[in-house]
Amino acid sequence: MEKRAIIIGAGPAGLTAAYELLQRTDVIPVVLEQSGDIGGISKTVNYKGNRIDIGGHRFFSKSDRVMQWWLNILPMEDNTPQGVTVHYRNQSRPLTYEKKSGEDPDKVMLLRRRISRIYFLRKFFSYPIQLSFDTLRKLGFARTVGILFSYLWAMLFPRKPETSLEDFLINRFGTSLYRLFFKDYTEKVWGVPCNEISAEWGAQRIKGVSISKAIAHAVQSLKKKGSVSGDITQKNVETSLIEQFLYPKFGPGQLWEEVARLVKEKGGQILMNQEVQKIHVNGERIMAVEAVDALTGKATYLEGDYFFSTMPIQQLVAGMTHSVPPVVREVAAGLQYRDFITVGVLLRKLSAELKDTWIYIQERDVKVGRLQLFQNWSPFMVKDSNTAWIGMEYFCTKGDDFWGLSDEEIKARGIAELEKMGLATKDDVLDATVLRMEKTYPAYFGTYDRFDLVRVYLDRYENLFLVGRNGMHKYNNSDHSMLTAMVAVDNIVAGIVDKSNIWAINTEQEYHEEKTPENPPKKHAHESVHQGGQAA
Repeated sequence: MEKRAIIIGAGPAGLTAAYELLQRTDVIPVVLEQSGDIGGISKTVNYKGNRIDIGGHRFFSKSDRVMQWWLNILPMEDNTPQGVTVHYRNQSRPLTYEKKSGEDPDKVMLLRRRISRIYFLRKFFSYPIQLSFDTLRKLGFARTVGILFSYLWAMLFPRKPETSLEDFLINRFGTSLYRLFFKDYTEKVWGVPCNEISAEWGAQRIKGVSISKAIAHAVQSLKKKGSVSGDITQKNVETSLIEQFLYPKFGPGQLWEEVARLVKEKGGQILMNQEVQKIHVNGERIMAVEAVDALTGKATYLEGDYFFSTMPIQQLVAGMTHSVPPVVREVAAGLQYRDFITVGVLLRKLSAELKDTWIYIQERDVKVGRLQLFQNWSPFMVKDSNTAWIGMEYFCTKGDDFWGLSDEEIKARGIAELEKMGLATKDDVLDATVLRMEKTYPAYFGTYDRFDLVRVYLDRYENLFLVGRNGMHKYNNSDHSMLTAMVAVDNIVAGIVDKSNIWAINTEQEYHEEKTPENPPKKHAHESVHQGGQAA
């Protein structure tokens, strides 16, 4: 009898799960997407021919499996810079992508150079921050001396125990540099003080980065300045320091739209505008979900053998129709999220020629947190190459004062801040638009310190797989979200019930990403939710 998997969400994790099931099993996936768009927060929005990448998505991973997966969907463009070989290594054999004849020239990955800077004191600084001569000159003698002494003090007398993000950052950069370049920006992003955010956020997002590593990386970069590396995996480089990445010609949504097309072509279903409202349970198995069509109001009851959830855990637990322990409901309801607004601004020109992909705004007198220059991600993101197409990123929480502003008020605020920072003038604005994204970032505060109670409870359902960023309430990059889906399918193929290998992805300890179904973890292996630096 044909088996069916119900997959909630058509973002990177959900679509990866659907594709992997079709490639490797006889299970037919049915994907339920709440919105009318493919890709989740990795979608590309087309506004009058100008494309918006919400939050910015570099296609880079230290996992050969993910890198090869991406290139199997969208191959490298023909005109890759001379001297670059798309080459991967795993434990058994080298893998080299070869261009196939007859492929669509628009369905390709571009190789892009990463240029990001910090805008602070109305000056540009390298990102990640480097203790270079240029940086020290811009900071001035007094600040430089303070940074050096502060860093030495942190090395000699680190904060212990390291419980908050503030502790994490000070131990690696010193108090002075933390206050100059980390504190204000991070608090813009999360809306709470750094000493109220778990150190685990730093361990997952900027693990391995410190002043010493940044200096070593800067020295290595000087030696190879102007060259393009042949190893795009950059496995010996910390993620925060990578210099090049792959990028779909028309933005990240292009890749996920192609994956969705392949899923349907191979027999899977993708149903749009379906809001999952109820989860039906029998014993320790999920039996069915109930979804309501946002356009027609029609309710659909869908039974399945396997269930993959990328929906926010807060909503998943709230939708369970049976008796959930009160403490689990309490913790799930108390999980918090950070929302996101992008203001797309089309300009005749910027006040200066900028080659950055991202610019991190450290200035305290403006609310904008980050700028994206979309044409620097891909020249095909902008309709007219003679214009400048930028995204102003605002971090907020649904219901707060900024979220409550009208779109016209937010546009005016964004344009005024660009002018205030000296990066553009109001007279150069040709058009603007506002995009709102809810639950973009799962937060490491609220009831997160008791998240292990929710995780252990949900893991008891042997045919339920929590995958992706919101599905696991874990601030994953898209490659990690994909890996959670891949490993979940590995477990189905191998008959593994224990889900600890899924939770182990993107932890403080390096995850062995090259595990395959041929070399899986042991079946039913017991592991405490507190082991391995997991998200408990």
